[in-house]
Amino acid sequence: MYRSHVMVCGGTGCTSSNSDKIAAAFENEILATGLENEVKVIRTGCFGLCALGPIVVIYPEGSFYSMVKEENVKEIVDEHLLKGRPVTRLLYDETVAEDNSIKSLDETAFYKKQLRVALRNCGVINPENIDEYIAFDGYAALGKVLTEMTPEQVIQTMLDSGLRGRGGAGFPTGLKWKFAAGNKADQKYVCCNADEGDPGAFMDRSILEGDPHVVIEAMAIAAYAIGASQGYIYVRAEYPIAVHRLQVAIAQAREYGLLGDDIFGTGFHFDLDVKLGAGAFVCGEETALMTSIEGKRGEPRPRPPFPAVKGLFGKPTILNNVETYANVPQIILKGADWFASMGTEKSKGTKVFALGGKIKNTGLVEIPMGTTLRTIVEEIGGGIPNGKKFKAAQTGGPSGGCIPASLIDTPIDYDNLIAIGSMMGSGGLIVMDEDTCMVDIAKFFLEFTVDESCGKCTPCRVGTKRLLELLNKITDGNGTMEDLEKIDELAQFIKANSLCGLGQTAPNPVLSTLRYFRDEYVEHIVNKRCPAGVCKALLNYKIDPVKCKGCTLCARSCPAGAITGTVRQPHTIDVSKCVKCGACMEKCKFGAISKG
Repeated sequence: MYRSHVMVCGGTGCTSSNSDKIAAAFENEILATGLENEVKVIRTGCFGLCALGPIVVIYPEGSFYSMVKEENVKEIVDEHLLKGRPVTRLLYDETVAEDNSIKSLDETAFYKKQLRVALRNCGVINPENIDEYIAFDGYAALGKVLTEMTPEQVIQTMLDSGLRGRGGAGFPTGLKWKFAAGNKADQKYVCCNADEGDPGAFMDRSILEGDPHVVIEAMAIAAYAIGASQGYIYVRAEYPIAVHRLQVAIAQAREYGLLGDDIFGTGFHFDLDVKLGAGAFVCGEETALMTSIEGKRGEPRPRPPFPAVKGLFGKPTILNNVETYANVPQIILKGADWFASMGTEKSKGTKVFALGGKIKNTGLVEIPMGTTLRTIVEEIGGGIPNGKKFKAAQTGGPSGGCIPASLIDTPIDYDNLIAIGSMMGSGGLIVMDEDTCMVDIAKFFLEFTVDESCGKCTPCRVGTKRLLELLNKITDGNGTMEDLEKIDELAQFIKANSLCGLGQTAPNPVLSTLRYFRDEYVEHIVNKRCPAGVCKALLNYKIDPVKCKGCTLCARSCPAGAITGTVRQPHTIDVSKCVKCGACMEKCKFGAISKG
């Protein structure tokens, strides 16, 4: 038994900030001070508050050290672990009370409105130790299913829970399982979509890095429910930590008899393999993913037949994403009513979001369905930095839409987001402030979709390129009002005629920005001006002669020699020479240079 545990974040974010070296430094210092039999260092998954990484949490106190550096380790060991005095200046400031006592993380703005179900073990256990997962009720749900429940009862439990797919479309999980169970075949498959291609999304990656056994257990439960014996986890190769921990977890599960033949002595057989994807966004679509697992080019197939009838290798198959599976064991253990008691009428449970963009607290959050966007942005996210105003939030990545500030009180669930022109997607949530150009944002996501289109169907392959050309025409200052009608018509055509979800949802960022920020499009077209000062072709830098002190710093910084003037006299910019790099504005100490 150890009296203290030092939990060091081993997720990708903190690892990129050298958390591995910090963990090693703790181990060395603990050894040097003779505390190796009293204090244990554990590398965990993501704690969620990525903006403050590298993170170290020391239990039993729950002291939350943020932005830890290697040079801080000796002081923390000497003061906190040896003398019992937490180093308050290194703690997350919200956890330190006025009397210097340590507050629980659950009392901080970032955590107090959250409810962790899918993320319950992330940051709590060592993801590479199966015994720690078992200590937190791991594999108890699988044991219950195999020894106490019929496949029909498992499926009914999932139906009653109201769990919907967290990968984007929100299809009822139990219904998907029921369809596959009803199709007789000599072989069935269970697949996990861990491809996660949305820009800014890292929810599934974090679950795999922090709690890989929960996915293995859930897939085994799903296999029992539909009568499958083989599973595949399709994960992108750019997730090396997640892939490694998955492989370790699968090997441990096999060693413990939790994968393979005759699991729990019940005669149930199920095994898992990891398949690596090459990073194609289209492989997040279920039929393209299965085609890729089969060793072919990842392209979608027409539906019907649906995968529940004819999926992987032509056999009945179910596919759920990582977050969906992460909910399953808890639903089995705590019951469908427990899960259904959270969320809204048609969107039960919680949802994990990767919160990023112009927000103070970037990171991973899990909130009950129905939580408002305002709560996420202003309370959990800590608001917009630098006194800027909230302008919009993008949910659903390239498949979603932009939610304007006027709808910030919208409760987040599947139906509400669709009603306002966005969608849940896998859970990326990008926050934008007043300095964001919404036409440019639409262009950014459309460029991504054009690049990631597999090219199989004409509406997506050609239509998205034509749509992007129209947006480029507007941001280059050559747009006409008739172009807005063309954009709307073409976007609707692409949505209606594309083969798969990638093409069908590709126009969403364009349509939602056109719906809520039409005035910005008009400003670009009519006045040849970008209100946010982002679109280069429409920018003009100018110097205020009243504010200019003639220090010459701007002229010396200009790479094009576009600024002229003498010392202590107002300077001017030759717009014909200006390359619009912004170096002059950045260097000016008197705020004399503006763009518009």
